[in-house]
Amino acid sequence: MSASILIIVSICAFFLAYLTYGAFLAKKLGLDPTKQTPAHSRRDGVDYIPARAPVLLGHHFASIAGAAPIIGPVTAAAFGWVPVALWIIFGGIFIGAVHDFTSLVASVRHGGRSIGEIINDNVGPTGKRLFGIFAWLTLVLIIAVFAIVIANTFVAVPAAASASTLFMIIAIIFGFTIYRGNASLAVSSIVGVALLIVAIWLGNMFPLALSFNIWVVVLFIYAFVASVTPVWILLQPRDYLNSFLLYGMIAGALVGLLISNPTIQLPAYTGFKTGLGYLFPVLFVTVACGAISGFHSLVASGTTAKQLDKETDARVIGYGGMLIECVLATIAIITAAVLLQDNYVEAMKSGGPVALFSAGVGGFLTKLGLSQQVGTSFAALVVSAFALTTLDTATRLARFIFQEFFTEVKQDSQDAVSSAKGGVLSNMFVGTGISVFLGALLALSGEWNKIWPIFGSANQLLAALALLAVSVWLARMGKDNSFTKYPMVFMFLVTLSALGITIMQTLNAGNYLLMIIAVLLFILAVVLAYLANVALKDAASGQNTIGA
Repeated sequence: MSASILIIVSICAFFLAYLTYGAFLAKKLGLDPTKQTPAHSRRDGVDYIPARAPVLLGHHFASIAGAAPIIGPVTAAAFGWVPVALWIIFGGIFIGAVHDFTSLVASVRHGGRSIGEIINDNVGPTGKRLFGIFAWLTLVLIIAVFAIVIANTFVAVPAAASASTLFMIIAIIFGFTIYRGNASLAVSSIVGVALLIVAIWLGNMFPLALSFNIWVVVLFIYAFVASVTPVWILLQPRDYLNSFLLYGMIAGALVGLLISNPTIQLPAYTGFKTGLGYLFPVLFVTVACGAISGFHSLVASGTTAKQLDKETDARVIGYGGMLIECVLATIAIITAAVLLQDNYVEAMKSGGPVALFSAGVGGFLTKLGLSQQVGTSFAALVVSAFALTTLDTATRLARFIFQEFFTEVKQDSQDAVSSAKGGVLSNMFVGTGISVFLGALLALSGEWNKIWPIFGSANQLLAALALLAVSVWLARMGKDNSFTKYPMVFMFLVTLSALGITIMQTLNAGNYLLMIIAVLLFILAVVLAYLANVALKDAASGQNTIGA
């Protein structure tokens, strides 16, 4: 089969889904362009600030599309390319994009607060506390791991460190130009992208070589500063400009792929059980970003909801942004699928999924006149740039969740927060400092290795809980929630099955720390599902119904 057919069919499916199912969801959610969003009603110049749709899409897309939509599909190709492609297409359209879109809208309707606060309002304070602890610990783990990944990348490729540093300087200038100089977004974008290209060239000319430990310290200092700095100064403009690198890589790979028109060589299906485990549930926790990822709900309800200018922008940013990531995931599976089985296995052993993907994209870019080396290096640089985006976004999200956990919020209506009280632990600097300190401790001690294997299940549990929160919220307003409820049930089945298998495997292997964590996550999922079921029954019987 031609790889061109797969990518064309996928893109057509995503485009039609946006026009039809995306419009259906927008109608069900009752998006109102005249309704004031938290970016306006709670504008504080730090976290809450309205952003134009293209800028916010760039920020949101850069935050959710790190290395995961590449690593997951390439790794899961061990099951064959057909199961992976089907999960990306159907999972992305009917579960992942719905999850991102509805999480964003639900957060906007709750004053730009997180999924944990939505659970608090619709399920109860116990649910909020359990979710808050779980989500914060997951983010601390992400912070630790991505700091290590980036530090290793900077040590191995000093040019990437120089380019990334220059990217930040360009982003700050861009932010002041747009928000303080009222410059044209189109003109500033063209100049900004041109400067990014110059930064890549200068990075190769003047590589910045530091030791691993120094980079780890520098990265955590950067993460702290980025988390408390007004979003318009660094985070938003840097993510927006960086998104053009990813757009460019995707576009170049697509054109090169269509020109080269490679044949899919990998087996369509290798069997229900492989070296990775059983197809169900392993496929569905391995391919997270690119199909559905709980981390996206934290981004949507953490940073994106606080910057949404109009409710109607949520469709292109939440639903559309996820579908663009699905395109990236489809390209990723194609880079593996065009290899023979033996070559795929060898590539995974020698370089891993990111190296395989970078080499594959580099091959497609040769059709545009670039050398294999330049194309591969460009793809690797783009991936590392978005790993850095994930680091600072995760730190900011950890700060939000930490603050909310120790803050009492009083809400007069579904849409307006009237007052909030909290002690010293609700201070942004304290929340950021504790999150960064524990992340650094985990990174430098090497203890993250012991718990990282369970991250896939934890991430998909986040997705199930986000869908749970939205489902209860919709039910309590008397609205149809079938489009979130059934995906929620599926994700709970996936998560509980994966955790059950992990418990048995770790028990047999004597890895008791991982087993205990898996058991705790299993209990957490069951307790929250029970609380949600009670809330859903109350809503069905007409008790405690909230007006729209």
